[in-house]
Amino acid sequence: MKRKLLLQLLVLLPLLSFSQNNEVYVVLLGGQSNMAGRGQFQELSSSNKDRANEASQYVSIASGSAKLAPLSYTASGKRQVNFGPELFIGIRLHEHYPDRKFILIKEAQGGTSLYGAWHPQWTQERALIGERDDKRQKMKLYAKHTQAIKTVIEQLKAQKNTAIKFMGMCWMQGEKDSRLEVTATEYGQNLQLLIQSYRHTFDVEDLPFVFGQINCPPRTKFPKGTAILRQQMANVSNSEDNIYMIPTSMQADWKDFPKREDNVHYNTLGQEKLGTAFGNLLIESNTTL
Repeated sequence: MKRKLLLQLLVLLPLLSFSQNNEVYVVLLGGQSNMAGRGQFQELSSSNKDRANEASQYVSIASGSAKLAPLSYTASGKRQVNFGPELFIGIRLHEHYPDRKFILIKEAQGGTSLYGAWHPQWTQERALIGERDDKRQKMKLYAKHTQAIKTVIEQLKAQKNTAIKFMGMCWMQGEKDSRLEVTATEYGQNLQLLIQSYRHTFDVEDLPFVFGQINCPPRTKFPKGTAILRQQMANVSNSEDNIYMIPTSMQADWKDFPKREDNVHYNTLGQEKLGTAFGNLLIESNTTL
């Protein structure tokens, strides 16, 4: 009897291994400069560099295009100097699910608004209001991101027996929208539209959506902007299931997520904590994974 069970197990093991190796978990990332990231790879501890190297064997990223590369590396194989939350998102996911494959698909452009460049229903009129220069006024970032995602998914589907699961979307953006009354007061409805649009485009009704609450110092042109966005973000996070907010402090010491001297961009430790927080919420929201 024992011999028979052993033989059955030996037959099943290759099938189980094949199934696990061909499951790919996709995470979407979008936003502006704090998603692009100002973390410095050379400032990481040796243990964190080792963690990143280990994760890079299981986690790939397409950043600004549909070209995949190992996590923390450019497509050419040269290690990136700067990193955003994706580095510790990938580390956290790998360490929680050590034998699984992850693909992160990221689009991030500094100084862009949800009202303009990121709006799913982009118009030139909105871009002229929301963006400050000619270059950003021509950007259609939602369309660019979704096209890159579709291309990566098509490439994955072309691989025989590859199973694809969307884990969620990570969003770090809003500082730009806090600067004007019209972009700030409309932020909540635009964020809900963004969430609905990603879910609809990829036919994932319950796609977990995780975002960081902005905490930039109030702008002199519209000093109420930061407070308005923070409240609207909190409202959106409480509006329905599978929407999660990473709360942040407005205390000037930024002890929760440390910042650079400009008081806007997260430093290396801040990005480590931010990425870890994103990763934890992705894990929490995928209890059946």
